[in-house]
Amino acid sequence: MALAQIIDGKALAQSVREKVGTAVGSLKSQHNIIPGLTVILVGENPASQVYVRNKAKFTEQLGMTSRVIQLPQTCSQSELLSHINELNQDDKVHGILVQLPLPDQIESSEVLNHIRPEKDVDGFHSVNVGKLCIGQPCFVPCTPLGSVMLIKQVRANLAGAHAVIVGRSNIVGKPMVQLLLQENCTVSVAHSRTKDLAAITKQADILIAAVGRPEMITADHVKPGTIVIDVGINRVPAPEKGEGKTKLVGDVAFDEVANIASAITPVPGGVGPMTIACLLRNTLQAACESANIDMSQI
Repeated sequence: MALAQIIDGKALAQSVREKVGTAVGSLKSQHNIIPGLTVILVGENPASQVYVRNKAKFTEQLGMTSRVIQLPQTCSQSELLSHINELNQDDKVHGILVQLPLPDQIESSEVLNHIRPEKDVDGFHSVNVGKLCIGQPCFVPCTPLGSVMLIKQVRANLAGAHAVIVGRSNIVGKPMVQLLLQENCTVSVAHSRTKDLAAITKQADILIAAVGRPEMITADHVKPGTIVIDVGINRVPAPEKGEGKTKLVGDVAFDEVANIASAITPVPGGVGPMTIACLLRNTLQAACESANIDMSQI
């Protein structure tokens, strides 16, 4: 029996979506503006297709305009940039998202920086990354933003907490550092070259696992009472379900860590739903800013 509080990402995500949906309705009735999100999907990666379908479903549920541009795996970089150019010029498109990962022939950083910063609802453009680093208003990457919101469900004031992030990606690890510094945490970052990982992670009051390695963080990595946020989503064999069956697990060995931590996010049902909820929130923000409307006033 797990001792830790299970942090319910589905419930918080629903709350965020409800607030966004109310604001979308007000924006439409008061200003005749409908937030629009366009997602570009290159290739047929099964996991990416699931993410894109979920994004489109929730976007439409909240009364936003949703469009998915599906391009072949063989798509050239110039063709992809041409689509982005068109979306950059379309006033009805407030948010542009290019689903990662991209095929090898496409340079991801160039593509992400081709999106106008004010339409970069993923928060990956260099302008938004830079603004986040110096504490200016910007679009914040959705997974780190959602993760911090989940942490604050358990501990509202994070000042003075030691947060350890396992993983240094541009998508999660690095922006997470900036968000936690803004919350006045002491932040440590561990990664593949870290020596004696457990010695570092056992110092954490808040432990964020974002490495993409199934159940890598075990009870030996966690001190009692830690808040554990599991960003990983890994599909692994599940022989107990039958031959050829699989299941989703995180980067944390949930069953054993849940007996030590004070609170922990499950996989699935933790960080994942918050990522999409924060994307919808960012799209609303983009629509408001395009018309110089204060989002907090609608």
